[in-house]
Amino acid sequence: MEKRYRAKKIEPKIYKFWEKGNFFNPDKVKSSKKSTFTIVLPPPNITGSLHMGHALNGVVQDVLIRWRRMQGFKALWVPGTDHAGIATQNVVEKQLKKQGLTRFDLGREKFLKKVWEWKRKYGNIILDQYKKIGASCDWSRNVFTMDPQYVRAVYTAFEHYFQRGWIYRAERAVNWCPRCQTSLSDLELEYKEKKGYLWYIKYPLVKNGKPSKDYVVVATTRPETMLGDTAVAVNPKDRRYKNLVGKTALLPLVNREIPIIADSLVDPKFGTGALKITPAHSLVDYQIGLKHGLEMVQVIDEEAKITREAPRIYRGLNVEEARKRILKDLEKKGFLVKKEDYIHKIPRCYRCGTVVEVILSRQWFLKMNKLAKLAIDSLEKGKVRFHPPRWKKVYLDWLKNIRDWCISRQIWWGQRLPVWFCQQEKEKFFISFEKPKRCQICKKCKPRQSEDVFDTWFSSALWPFAVFGWPQKTRDLKRFYPTDVLSTAHDIINLWVARMIFSARELTKKNPFKDVVIHATVLTKEGKRMSKSLGTGIDPLDLIEKYGADATRFGLAWQITGLQDMRFDETHIVAGEKFCNKIWNASRFVLLQLGESKFNLKRKPQPLTQNDKRILKLLNQTIKGINKNLTTFRFGKAIQQIYHFFWHDFCDFYIEEAKKQIKEAKTQKEKETTQKVLLYVLVNSLKLLHPFMPFITEEIYQRLPLRSKKALIIEKWPLT
Repeated sequence: MEKRYRAKKIEPKIYKFWEKGNFFNPDKVKSSKKSTFTIVLPPPNITGSLHMGHALNGVVQDVLIRWRRMQGFKALWVPGTDHAGIATQNVVEKQLKKQGLTRFDLGREKFLKKVWEWKRKYGNIILDQYKKIGASCDWSRNVFTMDPQYVRAVYTAFEHYFQRGWIYRAERAVNWCPRCQTSLSDLELEYKEKKGYLWYIKYPLVKNGKPSKDYVVVATTRPETMLGDTAVAVNPKDRRYKNLVGKTALLPLVNREIPIIADSLVDPKFGTGALKITPAHSLVDYQIGLKHGLEMVQVIDEEAKITREAPRIYRGLNVEEARKRILKDLEKKGFLVKKEDYIHKIPRCYRCGTVVEVILSRQWFLKMNKLAKLAIDSLEKGKVRFHPPRWKKVYLDWLKNIRDWCISRQIWWGQRLPVWFCQQEKEKFFISFEKPKRCQICKKCKPRQSEDVFDTWFSSALWPFAVFGWPQKTRDLKRFYPTDVLSTAHDIINLWVARMIFSARELTKKNPFKDVVIHATVLTKEGKRMSKSLGTGIDPLDLIEKYGADATRFGLAWQITGLQDMRFDETHIVAGEKFCNKIWNASRFVLLQLGESKFNLKRKPQPLTQNDKRILKLLNQTIKGINKNLTTFRFGKAIQQIYHFFWHDFCDFYIEEAKKQIKEAKTQKEKETTQKVLLYVLVNSLKLLHPFMPFITEEIYQRLPLRSKKALIIEKWPLT
């Protein structure tokens, strides 16, 4: 062995050795148990590259899969990628923009051809990066959410929900991105604080059919939406306005009479306690509008411009222009009372960053009441467990206050709805997975397919079972589903985890996994969110290049403490590199002590000295501790335990004592026993370390003088 461990030289070689041996594929590996252990990789977007969150999650999953594989389970880790509708479309549109083109210049068919070209060129980059960190996924089972089989699963789910009467099409207030030209769910918004104003505006009261000198003052952060006001609302418990409920106010600048109503959704502490109600441009106002039967007046369109429903002088202006003009006119006509500094959270599209508008739009919705109950039931009955358990509250709070899910998007890249509209009776439609030869409604026309695609999260909600070929009853679905563990980030508990659970319960009648491990969010050392654009991001590939994959894995695992956030500290990666050299040098020493002999370690060596007994006892305790910690997903404690055992108990204590024992041995048996104990402890230490530091442990193991050995990745896990 060389004097120093060289990660750059060894790691690529070892990964090729694993791939060539088909060790990641449970069908190609003999297992001591019939039981399976399955994890599905949360599918990264095809637009992505490996970041610290991916790396941390990859380590968590790979540790579990390697540990269970060595325990004899048929261990399967299924990889795959998500088509990431909005994100991918944005990337390709940006490329077109550099050429002075838009997707509309190309048309749908040619644009999608461009997206597929981009996917083939860049779409698997992130999976190749996972290999750099040692991910032992079965790459032969790689799945893409636009694969024909996967698309069929999405269509089958849609048809199932439709037949249950849970899918409906309606015009409702939705979040809308003017840049991406599509609807968004509440969970797809990012809120950013912005300094703004709270404007106070007089709404004259109407008496005897005419505006009076009396008025009610409303406060708003968005005066441009007042053009679509259809009521003023107050809280029914607010005594200040008790006498106004049931009366009428005149909408300034528009001169439309609107009612003053009482509703418990109004916060009496906001502004004056009187709220302007614009049902077409606020989700809360929309709910109030439905309850009170208010008119829905849409004054902002899909491009964030003022519509023909507004007075002529404002039509065609964008939102910012309209705001300035309206404020100027309000002040000129004496309606503007005052303005106050106000910091409010502005919703932005999670992909392109554009300010999101709420508008009326005709969309497809999935009823959520029964599905939410299924997801709640899974958790409350203990069928699905969260680790740490505090994340249950986030999950349950959302499900218990859930709204119907808008599952349609107005982009081009994605699984297009299998809905076909009759050209004769244009509001009527039918479902067909393939292009129909004739219309099922009128039997004459060539039906038109819906332009909408599915929300990406509707698609990925099927991931734990669609990757195995559902709805077909495949061999893999029977053997490997349900899965065992899901490891993911806390910010997609509602976007993804809850949706997978109710989708699986409804469509497969099974829970998709038993345990949900929520890993920490990786922050900078100063506690700031990592961002490549802000220069605060750390590329895990840079760490691998500098220190090696094993050192990076060690440093990440060491910092898993169960806290919500991880303040990343590179010193732990440096410590990992030092530990790699310690493992290497200790192994070199043991090999030197063994000489040319070949050893058979089928049985535990019988100790002769107190030192022998002590190290074997400490090894036994370490095995038990690591099993317990991995079973409870305490990865930091597990790696710290094996670290302290190997460095202090084995290297600092036993290796030093073994030198003396070999030197002072009076018989060959005494010498050989010490050699066997040395080798036995080293072999089992390598096994315990392997899930965390697979490259160096495999390399050393292949050099050991054992009479019979396999690849370490499929060797038996140490027994106590």
